[in-house]
Amino acid sequence: MINDKVLSIILGGGQGSRLYPLTEARSKPAVPIAGKYRLVDIPISNCINSDIKRMFVLTQFNSASLNKHISNTFHFSFFSSAFVDVLAAEQTISSDKWFQGTADAVRQSMHHFLAHDFEYALILSGDQLYQMDFNQMIKKHEEANAEISIATYPVNAKDATSFGILKTNEENVITSFIEKPKADLLPDWTSEVSEEMKGEGRNYLASMGIYIFNRDLLIKLMDNPDTVDFGKEIIPQSIHEHKTVSFQYEGYWTDIGNIDSFFEANLGLTDDIPKFNLYDQKQRIYTHARILPTSKISGTTLNKAVIGDGCIIHAAKIERSVIGIRSRIGKESVVINTYMMGSDNYESLAEIDKKKINILMGIGERCHIKNAIIDRNCRIGDDVKINGGKHLEDKETDTYCIKEGIVVIKKGAVIPKGTII
Repeated sequence: MINDKVLSIILGGGQGSRLYPLTEARSKPAVPIAGKYRLVDIPISNCINSDIKRMFVLTQFNSASLNKHISNTFHFSFFSSAFVDVLAAEQTISSDKWFQGTADAVRQSMHHFLAHDFEYALILSGDQLYQMDFNQMIKKHEEANAEISIATYPVNAKDATSFGILKTNEENVITSFIEKPKADLLPDWTSEVSEEMKGEGRNYLASMGIYIFNRDLLIKLMDNPDTVDFGKEIIPQSIHEHKTVSFQYEGYWTDIGNIDSFFEANLGLTDDIPKFNLYDQKQRIYTHARILPTSKISGTTLNKAVIGDGCIIHAAKIERSVIGIRSRIGKESVVINTYMMGSDNYESLAEIDKKKINILMGIGERCHIKNAIIDRNCRIGDDVKINGGKHLEDKETDTYCIKEGIVVIKKGAVIPKGTII
């Protein structure tokens, strides 16, 4: 079944500089999460679970790996109208510029969207972790006779200063909007929230960057080339002229905007009852179906560890860590508070011998690694010690980056034997 009323537009984001170096060679939606998925799998899976199966993903930076992932992953029946298409910024007769913002990306791509019949455009971010049934939001949009709906998330006073905050009336109609308000302004910006949210001190409604626009209104709003961003321009300008309602969401949601939030979101999956539920039968997360063997673990103490498929592990201990697909960890190594993304392929004994490889893909023997992100295809030699933490200053070298105390080993980096970070 396909929801023919809705066309989904997933915004891939800009250069992703706050997630650097993970975005050095890939776009933000293509960044691997949870050991086997990519960030873009989250909004796409939410759409599929909501029977919305016509999707465009808009991107302009390092889109090759994203293209490859989507083309290898999301295949629908030849007799279905379902699709997931990547639209990279392109030069046309009417525009020769890069996307200047979220609204400009939609504006420049409108000719692709208008080739399809739809009543509502569902606009999503490509860098958030959440599970939502969009049908509930669409139903509320229709019942309210709204022209625009915005998904909102109750936040506390501390977090409110980092978001666009909305104020609603008793009918959930948005009456005002302020971008990243200062703390002294907050008392005037509380909204009606559930008793549970009040109990947690979450009295402010933050925009989640998830929007529904009626088709005709979106076409009209895109006629103005001076508005380039939804959050900063389109929404504040529209709430007084077009009926804009809030759809309040109280489940798990996190905006993966920087290395720290990305790190915590991944390590949070190791909790006994994680806030983001990968085991929900009704809200599955879909990704590339790899044919990988089971993981093999020998002599390792595991505590709060998530292990992907196809790993070969001889470590002494793995604790509060996510170990991605095809990872190899040598004997007597200890891995704590670490996200290891894994590898794109295995190295055969013949390759190792022929190429005279001294440091194998993965983590070597007798290593001690703590508070780190190890990107794909890294080679970490024996006796390497990485001890991330707030005691470290921000720093960048050819092979690693330190951000907010987290040591990020760059994709494909080789860390020589005995290195201490």
